[in-house]
Amino acid sequence: MIPLGDENPTRSKPIVTITLLVICCLIYLWQMSLGQEGQRAVYALGVIPARLLEGGALPVSLQWVSAEMTIITSMFLHGGFMHLAGNMLYLWIFGDNVEDILGKVPFILFYLACGIIAVFTQAIPEPDSTIPMIGASGAISGILGAYVVFFPKHKVRVAIPFGFFIQVLRLPAFVVLLFWFIFQLISSAGAGTGGGVAFRAHIGGFVAGLVLGPIVAVLTRRFRKTSESNY
Repeated sequence: MIPLGDENPTRSKPIVTITLLVICCLIYLWQMSLGQEGQRAVYALGVIPARLLEGGALPVSLQWVSAEMTIITSMFLHGGFMHLAGNMLYLWIFGDNVEDILGKVPFILFYLACGIIAVFTQAIPEPDSTIPMIGASGAISGILGAYVVFFPKHKVRVAIPFGFFIQVLRLPAFVVLLFWFIFQLISSAGAGTGGGVAFRAHIGGFVAGLVLGPIVAVLTRRFRKTSESNY
């Protein structure tokens, strides 16, 4: 089930969503420009659980930023074109509406918070892992969690392959995103401890979005009302 778009216009231009998308694409182009040295960037800027949680050391040549800073830098790296394309597709379809509800600055903080929670959800069960974690998936999963709370009945166009044919359907967002979440749960249960897709990060980010999205929305509305009452 591949999302193609939603029927949910926004009231304002999604500047933050577009900016995040552009930054991720530019950083990916930078990664590609490094050639074989690109793997060094993954180890230097990705989250390595053993380094973050157990104080494991990297060679000096790879200590570009602190272990704590990699929690942020890892969100902007991607392991391949399809990894980037999939993440940016979900960010583009669902991010603009969540940004519209939360506001520009709160949306940035929400995005980063979900990404941070996703990192620890993936890293804590395997604290001695030396495999780098990269990608915006955890933060974007948070956007999906918030979207299903804010817009459960809004229609999402999805492409569903049936053999050699593809059927395009209009389904409620809660159906599409529930299917996505169940797939993450099943995949996480069957995943090994080696490298690959960080399904636990997706789950942690999604749950974070479910919880934090409404909280940030309420706080944003209260802040706006307080600001308006002062004028």
